Amino acid sequence: MGAGPQAPRTRVTARARDLRFDAGSLSLNLVATVGRRPVDPVERLGDAERLAAWCSGVGLTPAPGYEAEALLRSLHALRDAAYDIASSLLDGHRPSPASVDLVNGLAACEPPVVRLELTPAGVRPAPGGDLLTEDALLSMVARDLIGLVSDASRGERLTMCASEVCRMLYLNPASGRARQWCSMRRCGNNAKAAAHRRRRAATAEG
Repeated sequence: MGAGPQAPRTRVTARARDLRFDAGSLSLNLVATVGRRPVDPVERLGDAERLAAWCSGVGLTPAPGYEAEALLRSLHALRDAAYDIASSLLDGHRPSPASVDLVNGLAACEPPVVRLELTPAGVRPAPGGDLLTEDALLSMVARDLIGLVSDASRGERLTMCASEVCRMLYLNPASGRARQWCSMRRCGNNAKAAAHRRRRAATAEG
């Protein structure tokens, strides 16, 4: 898993390019913007429109005036580092020092402090308090990854989708039954359908 990143493909089915927001953490949702790792990678975060959709999906709001191309390049670099580091918890490889340095450097920026304001109707979040500079946005993702690696209980819940096509990294729920696939509706159903076809073929051959 620690091999260098491959250039993700862009011309694939719409379903394969769907953004995923069910990995269980902010940093893993970023990692999931490349599908079908590591054999046949698919790019899901390739342009400004997809960037805006991803930010909206994970609840991050870039401040007006951000440069989409620059932020995409930074997120792609952080994504590769996050995959290198997170996957090391599963296969035991040694992450690249460059990956660790990048995450540490991005995490050093302090995210903005959320503020409240008092109105005649009561308290509410202060307007604009959720707007993030590019550095603050990257810091939040990097800090989430550090929190994941630092938390043994979360690290133990990290797993990889059993589908050889998918291989998405995600966190199993803290309670309840652990999931074998990233999504029962996607990879789980595909695996069951494939198993059913194999059984039918074996029965026919018999």
